[in-house]
Amino acid sequence: MTSSIESQHRHVTAAAAFVKKNAVMCIALLAAIVTSFIVPPDAQYLDYFDLKTLTCLFCVLAVVCALKNIRFFYVLAHKVVELFKNARMSVLALVYITFIGSMLIANDMALLTFLPLGYIVLSETGKQKYMAFTFIMQNIAANLGGMLTPFGNPQNLYLYTKFNIPTGEFMSIMLLPFAVSIALITLCCFIFVKPEPLSVSDEKIHLSVPRTTLYLVLFALSIVIVFRVIPYWIGLIVIPAVLIFADRDALAKVDYPLLLTFVFFFIFAGDMARIGVIRELFSMLLEKSTLLFSVISCQFISNVPTAILLSQFTENYADLLVGVNIGGVGTLISSLASLITFREYVKHNPGKALYYIGVFSLFNFGFLAVLTAIMMIV
Repeated sequence: MTSSIESQHRHVTAAAAFVKKNAVMCIALLAAIVTSFIVPPDAQYLDYFDLKTLTCLFCVLAVVCALKNIRFFYVLAHKVVELFKNARMSVLALVYITFIGSMLIANDMALLTFLPLGYIVLSETGKQKYMAFTFIMQNIAANLGGMLTPFGNPQNLYLYTKFNIPTGEFMSIMLLPFAVSIALITLCCFIFVKPEPLSVSDEKIHLSVPRTTLYLVLFALSIVIVFRVIPYWIGLIVIPAVLIFADRDALAKVDYPLLLTFVFFFIFAGDMARIGVIRELFSMLLEKSTLLFSVISCQFISNVPTAILLSQFTENYADLLVGVNIGGVGTLISSLASLITFREYVKHNPGKALYYIGVFSLFNFGFLAVLTAIMMIV
């Protein structure tokens, strides 16, 4: 009897931990279930799912996991950080690495890769006082840095595919908010971090040339698929087939809850688009200001579901694209990536959650106000 109770307790604890870790996915599932009662499942459900978006996201995540397993990004970042000898320049390097990384490997993966490096650099050099600021700037850099490329953020990949946006037009739409973001991030780092002497431990890591080459080729294949050069199903066959033999652990480490979050929000958004009252309300609001309404929506339901949902009600993809990108800063739930940063900070700094949220909100809403004002004016 006691053994049975203990077993049940373990299952409940494990379930609670899973829900806490994957809160957004669980909310998306609940939303999909609720709307499925309003719009019962039928043949039209099959049209909800964007298979190319899901495939591209899976391919990029899988290859990035393989590169992380050989510590490729750690070595790359460490070599850059070694070039700088003071706290200000090292923090700038960490933030810029995250910024550039989000353009190449998506914002959440950039944070999972480079936040641990930020922690190591600051803790080993006794500069923990800059920990919250650095994590917050890395988070902002990840959310805003990824806006320039179609694969930099999940919502970009979705909108790029859904509206079939030409690559050149996509980048021209995002160029101004991207440039403003770089200026704001750089200014904050110069103001809030002093040029104090700083040294980084010299850790020698030797990369396997064959594995590194193989994974970079797979990464290039993923990017080529995103840019529609070859059919997406080729990547879905080739990349898993290669990784099964080269690194099965990479396939196991793919963020499947993120993929499922997309699936559930596809259902939710598809159902919402078929509810007459909702369709009329959203269409009216988006006609008044697609940019402003998408920014506000992100603060409550996050930028990925906002992109999926609002894309059902407007053809103004330019303003929607800008809105769901700059809307990724603001509240802690405005971007899935922000929850990753919060979780990582609290793990290393228990008892400082409220302090972090306060500082996080101050910087994020500051960035959001400036970016929204500029984009509303131009």
